[in-house]
Amino acid sequence: MFRKFLKLEWKSFFRASSFQANVVLKIFMILGAIYFSIIFIGAGVGFYYIVKEEFKRDPLTLLNNIMIYYLVADLLIRLLLQKIPVMNIRPLLVLPIKRSTIVNFALGKTAVSFFNIIHAFFLIPFTIVLIIETGNPLNALLWHISICALLYFNNFLNILLNNKDNLFAVFLLLLSAAAALQYFDIFTISDYTGPLFQGLYNMPYLVVIPIAAVALIYYFTYKYFYSNLYLDTGLRGRHQIATTEDYTWLNRFGTMGTFLKNDIKLLKRNKRAKNTLFVSFIFLFYGLVFMTGAIEAYDNPMMEMFAGIFVSGGFLFMFGQFVPSWDSAYYPLMMSQNIKYRDYIKSKWWLIVIGTAISTVLALPYLYFGIHTYILILVGALFNLGVNSHMVLLGGAFIKTPIDLMSGKQAFGDKKAFNLKSVLLSIPKIILPVMLYALGYYFISIEAGYAFVAAAGILGMAFRNKVFTMIEKIYKAEKYSTLAAYKQKG
Repeated sequence: MFRKFLKLEWKSFFRASSFQANVVLKIFMILGAIYFSIIFIGAGVGFYYIVKEEFKRDPLTLLNNIMIYYLVADLLIRLLLQKIPVMNIRPLLVLPIKRSTIVNFALGKTAVSFFNIIHAFFLIPFTIVLIIETGNPLNALLWHISICALLYFNNFLNILLNNKDNLFAVFLLLLSAAAALQYFDIFTISDYTGPLFQGLYNMPYLVVIPIAAVALIYYFTYKYFYSNLYLDTGLRGRHQIATTEDYTWLNRFGTMGTFLKNDIKLLKRNKRAKNTLFVSFIFLFYGLVFMTGAIEAYDNPMMEMFAGIFVSGGFLFMFGQFVPSWDSAYYPLMMSQNIKYRDYIKSKWWLIVIGTAISTVLALPYLYFGIHTYILILVGALFNLGVNSHMVLLGGAFIKTPIDLMSGKQAFGDKKAFNLKSVLLSIPKIILPVMLYALGYYFISIEAGYAFVAAAGILGMAFRNKVFTMIEKIYKAEKYSTLAAYKQKG
């Protein structure tokens, strides 16, 4: 049965309508994977000798001391980027296939995820060097197996965190508390975890603990999905008191007002959209990492401009990057109506403008760090309004990632706020303002840096009608491929 599932997955991958359209992007993703693999191999080989010769410390002890941070960073990256196992399970449930087979296959798919394989490029070379230098192959191999088991523990924990909101909230609370305690030098977790990881090497029989932990969390993950794997899972919503919100004040904007009404209702009612608003609010605090001088590496003009873009652009990046995917459920119906693309695009643009303006106002407390800091946020907001707002709308014509707004209530639902394609397409939105600011700052003056970034944003707003026309043509050209992509399931 597993072989048949693999054939279905293979056919689904190559027959998807978005496969050929995104082939260039997939090539870049493959090149990125190769790049990071080479970096991990180099780190695995060089870490031992660099630490021993340059820092005069025991490499394994140092690695075990920082291993807790390595594992936490791995889990955070998985939460942001790793996709939850998704299968088109409903057609399978009416067939004579055991539910246990479906769940085991879906969970087993994650074992060959890139987020698991990439660690092998670091751990295998490091373990080989460790065996050569210490001459203790048994301890090194069992330590290696223990760390791999902990990484797979992260793999299944990520699946649970993405589907159990209460567990995810507890995880965020614990992580925030640990980070705060370490930041204020109250409690350093590595002082306690370092000896534990070192014990996995010194006492190799302890390998049974990580293996048992993986088996236990796999069992809980399996039981969770097995108990939720029914045809009616997520089909019947909770009964609530109905409320009516007309937003009649938007009627004056015609068709564009209708789209704005739908988006406002979406942001107020849908769980995933509300999560987007929450993450957009969290972006307001992102500038504290760069503007306070707490991290020396970030205390430079270009990184401050980088932060200025994000502080005011949280809603733009989190919501705007998925236009028109937010409407993928009823996009075919919408395209069958007498609706102008221009009105649709303008409604999304105005929503992004409103979100950016609100973020800029909420960022006023940054004046505490000086007028220079808030000016960076202001010019970043102008750039977001005039340039990045158009770029996210343009990118939406090519991403074609359908969003199932009910996925949070379904087994194996994909609850990711963004995917790797969105991250890649976000790079120009970040690099361009930083380059403009650096050009003015280093070659003329700081005021010129402000002016270059602000001028780009003002020009973008001045020529927005022409930009809308260009975007409208692209949306029309991509209309049928977008419709086909939105029909893809799983």
